[in-house]
Amino acid sequence: MSIKKLIPAILIGTLACVNIAGCTSSKDREATKTKQELKSTQIESNNGESSKVLVVYYSASGNTKAVAENIAEETDGDLFELVPTDVYTSDDLDWTNKNSRVTQEHNNPETRDVELEYNTVDNWDDYDTVFIGA
Repeated sequence: MSIKKLIPAILIGTLACVNIAGCTSSKDREATKTKQELKSTQIESNNGESSKVLVVYYSASGNTKAVAENIAEETDGDLFELVPTDVYTSDDLDWTNKNSRVTQEHNNPETRDVELEYNTVDNWDDYDTVFIGA
């Protein structure tokens, strides 16, 4: 297996590990309501043609954000942060509390539809590769 084919698998595995670790943080976060600007980037694809990369992520504690920024830097990709309209607090993220927001969302699928500040990426069709991390 070539290294170019192995890198996406490693990156996805890293995002999954960070997701698990990120759920235990007790830091409160505030969302800033700013329009996200995407830079124009291109990398070489496996077939030698240029390819645009997008890294979409949600990070309640900052861990996934750090990994997403590293992936974007390594791939020269664009970043797009998913920001909930109703920001999660440390109490919301306390999965050990049966009344916390994340526990309620886990137990009741009807509560999982979280409104986002921005849910559309400009020029979506221009991207060849999209990494998603939460």
